Amino acid sequence: MIFTETLLHGAYVVEPEPHSDDRGFFARLWCAREFAANGLETHLAQYSMSYNRRVGTLRGMHYQTAPFEEVKLVRCTRGAIFDVIIDLRRGSPTFTRHISLVLSAVNRTALYIPGGFAHGFQTLEGETDVMYHMSEFHQPGHARGVRWNDPVFAIEWPSTATRIMTARDAEYPDFDENLV
Repeated sequence: MIFTETLLHGAYVVEPEPHSDDRGFFARLWCAREFAANGLETHLAQYSMSYNRRVGTLRGMHYQTAPFEEVKLVRCTRGAIFDVIIDLRRGSPTFTRHISLVLSAVNRTALYIPGGFAHGFQTLEGETDVMYHMSEFHQPGHARGVRWNDPVFAIEWPSTATRIMTARDAEYPDFDENLV
């Protein structure tokens, strides 16, 4: 695997290194030794997926508070997503900054997201599957979010004729750094 650190300290793009022949290829997508050698979390408590029927489906921006901050490894296995993370770690030099990238079944890229980050995505294709490895069990009492279009973050989401999301995701209040 190829690990490339992003502009947000501790967040990595993880690319497979395919070994090809006339049948196709084989590539490792997870290896505790390789993740540990790069200083990344290797404990994974849950593996989940989201199925997204339509283009323009937006999920996020979600995170869990201490002591249950989640490290996530996110990969799109069918379709494509515009994936976004926001650094919400108080004291971080990149606090409130975000990055975005396209994860797709074609590029097979994953995003390693440290604890203390909000995560969300918008589908770029219908029939999209997103897989999540998470270091912590979901704790509903510690689940939080920030609004996808909060001007503090200035995320440039792809335009779409229709954006589909839950009321909860659409109605998070304006960002307040005292609440993270």
